[in-house]
Amino acid sequence: MPEKTIYICSSCGASSPQWMGQCPKCRQWNTLEEEVTSSLPIPAVSGMQAPKVMRLQDATEDERHPFSSGLLPLDRLLGSGLVPGAVTLAGGEPGIGKSTLLLQVAGLVAARGRRVLYASGEETLAQIRARGERLHALHDNLLAISTPSCDDVLSALGDTRPDLLILDSVQTVACTTADGLPGNVNQVRAVASSVIETCRRLGISGILVGHVTKEGTLAGPRLLEHMVDTVISLEGDRRQAFRIMRVSKNRFGPSDEMLVFRMGGCGMEIVPDPSTFFLEDRNPSLAGTAVVMACEGRRPLAVEIQALACKSCFSIPRRSALGFDTNRLNMLLAVLEKHLRLNFSQVDIYAKVGGGLRLQDPGLDLGVVTAVLSSFYNIPLPEKAVFFGECDLNGQIRPVTCQDQRESQAKKLGCTPIVRPGTVNTIVDLAQRLFRRNRGGERHA
Repeated sequence: MPEKTIYICSSCGASSPQWMGQCPKCRQWNTLEEEVTSSLPIPAVSGMQAPKVMRLQDATEDERHPFSSGLLPLDRLLGSGLVPGAVTLAGGEPGIGKSTLLLQVAGLVAARGRRVLYASGEETLAQIRARGERLHALHDNLLAISTPSCDDVLSALGDTRPDLLILDSVQTVACTTADGLPGNVNQVRAVASSVIETCRRLGISGILVGHVTKEGTLAGPRLLEHMVDTVISLEGDRRQAFRIMRVSKNRFGPSDEMLVFRMGGCGMEIVPDPSTFFLEDRNPSLAGTAVVMACEGRRPLAVEIQALACKSCFSIPRRSALGFDTNRLNMLLAVLEKHLRLNFSQVDIYAKVGGGLRLQDPGLDLGVVTAVLSSFYNIPLPEKAVFFGECDLNGQIRPVTCQDQRESQAKKLGCTPIVRPGTVNTIVDLAQRLFRRNRGGERHA
């Protein structure tokens, strides 16, 4: 069978018979990469039987019950623990702690009497052992292999039949059935499909580690996220101690959960109550800071919004946002200028979410607006005040999701006043209530 050249989009996985500057499906530019199809078969694993066709109503789960990862909060995040035959894709930036956390999980699962295979294409066995000793994860049931070959991993799966496979990472392993260097679109898809098919047939729970691009998305074809059962990501600033794990896809549980980890000397530690974790060392007497009851998934978090409004030395004032969308900051500033008759044409405005968090919650709007006004007027906010609510283009404060949970959590933390939709209806009400501004919008001393 002759070889055939096609072009695969690295963003969405769509194929095209010829190269084009723009992907015809996702409309991204310069994402089509050349791929030469091969007629080589996927290597078989000993002991696997060919699938059978049967009536759907007769299908059973083959008594494959989930087992614990050793971390109960992580089990709840995944839905019901580690499911045999299911594959999880874990992504994150380099050095964020993916390998450390997964080796901890491998040690905990092995300590519970289950066999674990840790396959690495990045580190030697000596390096893995050194990290395992530091994490106290070494156990007789924890097996390891260091190889850049997918065939070696598949052969080890057939020989050892582990309960859990951790492949670190899918971009560093190559398959003989595909052309190209490890990490390209063709290789990533071939390695992932081979490992996923083997795990499902042998009833092995698999975790694939994936690299991310400079934009923060998972590297490789978008098809990879469709092939796996669960997609989790580890986020955070490497210069800080905390990490956030989010779920973006989950076939066995909710896809809007999150966990907060703290990087310690013995590995990753779960923060049991992250509701006030991001308010440590906060000084409420300073102007330009506001506490927002944000909601990540279904869990309310008290986070600090910091803002700085200062005179600009440029002809065009600067606008900068860290932790949320800069376009949203520009929109909120336009709303303030329109409805409060403020003049920001000669003012630089910077805003950020404290602790290095990245949030997309519309409920941040009210906190961002309040922090900007607090810095602009140089008036500190009440010490225990908390804010949440969405601001629309008409200056109205609109309700947000999980509003009852946010208010309940704020009351548990002793926050007062709780400024939310209903207590204030417009931005004008907010400004008159907290800052007593004059008609010209000039700053108070």
